[in-house]
Amino acid sequence: MAAAFSSLVGQPRAILSASPTVSFSQIRKPANFPLQNSRFLLVNSSSVPRTCTMAMVGDDNVDPARDDHSINWPSYDHPKVVDVTPGLQERVFTATPYIPVYVMLPMGIINMECEIVDANNLVNQLKILKSANVDGVVVECWWGIVEAHAPERYNWNGYKRLFEIVRDFNLKLRVVMSFHEYGGNVGDDVHIPLPRWVTEIGDKNPDIFFTDKDLRRTHECLTWGVDKERVLGGRTALEVYCDLMRSFRVKFDEFFENGVISEIEIGLGPCGELRYPSHSAKLGWKYPGIGEFQCYDKYLFNSLKKAAEASGCSSCGKGPWTAGSYNSKPQNTEFFRDGGEYNSIYGRFFSNWYTQVLIDHGDQVLGLANLSFKGTPIAAKLPGIYWWRNTRSGAAELTAGFYSGDCSDGYSPIASMLKKHEAALNFTCLELRTVYQEIDFPEAIADPERLVWQVLNVAWEAYIPVAGENSRPCYHREGYNMILENAKPRNDPFGRHYLSAFTYLRLSPTLLEKHNFMEFERFVQKMHGVQCNYLSWNHFWKLK
Repeated sequence: MAAAFSSLVGQPRAILSASPTVSFSQIRKPANFPLQNSRFLLVNSSSVPRTCTMAMVGDDNVDPARDDHSINWPSYDHPKVVDVTPGLQERVFTATPYIPVYVMLPMGIINMECEIVDANNLVNQLKILKSANVDGVVVECWWGIVEAHAPERYNWNGYKRLFEIVRDFNLKLRVVMSFHEYGGNVGDDVHIPLPRWVTEIGDKNPDIFFTDKDLRRTHECLTWGVDKERVLGGRTALEVYCDLMRSFRVKFDEFFENGVISEIEIGLGPCGELRYPSHSAKLGWKYPGIGEFQCYDKYLFNSLKKAAEASGCSSCGKGPWTAGSYNSKPQNTEFFRDGGEYNSIYGRFFSNWYTQVLIDHGDQVLGLANLSFKGTPIAAKLPGIYWWRNTRSGAAELTAGFYSGDCSDGYSPIASMLKKHEAALNFTCLELRTVYQEIDFPEAIADPERLVWQVLNVAWEAYIPVAGENSRPCYHREGYNMILENAKPRNDPFGRHYLSAFTYLRLSPTLLEKHNFMEFERFVQKMHGVQCNYLSWNHFWKLK
């Protein structure tokens, strides 16, 4: 059965479209299992988040090997796992749907000269991953490396060698087109800026970058205001993205034709996610601040004014000046407080415009990606912004660009856009539990479990594939079990509500330590629907 299902994994759209409609209410969310009833407990002070550190691109003192490429997550210092109730039986996943498991390769595996770093070590690590029957690896292809020095001068050398190594292990490749910056703070081991020729243009025209109300710029990625502006050496941002994607498709044609490349994830914003850079540590944001709107570069601001004039309300063509600052709480702002300006005529107009710009950007870039990678599945990643979820305004999500008319679901319009392009939705923070947030930051009214469940169901009800990731390195069984409950929900009446794939973030020496790797291998077995007691640690040890 697992083998038969495996053959269908590459065609998730057909699987989904063939299933009958089922509503959100027909599937019961897995019940939260309290710590005292869990078989494996985290011990020592690291079992509960002590501080909330930023895993945002470019934060100070963030280990790039642990950076999940998403917004922020509580800090865990490699928690130990202890079996406290050996008699408690875990859920059995035998004969459940086969979910492919990929592992994201480490940051810095390709240097700024587009050369592979330490190929021998990579080979040894891939041998170990292969022993656990992982399906493939995820590789980020960086705009700042490939087109670093001059427009349309592409260097793919290191990636070609890397792909050949992966192919030789008969592993699949998921490739991320990364059009954003990585790192850049003091102490960061890896820094991948935007291409030098782009930053030189930005020195003369800083409005090509997202801008907050105090006119501070973030260089993580280009503002969507220049998507159709010829400000990049005579090209628009959309043309620049398309040219790079087409170059990639031509250069790696053999990997597409022989099926080694199984999917392309398209970077659509900061950290590769479809969102505004509203929670930037470089500009002072700390969890659980609401963040700031990013619409004050001249291109987006002119777009706002034109939209207001077209609607017949030119007075709405202004920024939300009462929305506080990066670290404000919703109730302390005139815009986001209960009964605040967010729900006024102006607030609804602005929020609709702000979100529509985000959706239009995703729509346009994914349209070009479909042309460039015709015949290969594409995907887009959404962020896990789970704090201030149970407030009426949903302030943190709104500043990032997720809004609907009733302020309760900013994800359905995006799912509809993805469906238009037959693109998968990739979502993060599948291992997080709400109880930890309630313990450490009760004032943030955070609820990652509810957010995950909402987004997964939005994708399932739109009949689009939905993949997932962990948000922070996960080495303990409790975290893996949480992922499994999200990946293969209980009480699924039609058997179609499961992930199309899962990516583990990311490969590191810690993951390959004996106990951690054994837990990971057990997790892979359960994701594959094969549950046995035999683990290949002895074989792994020989490989190591």
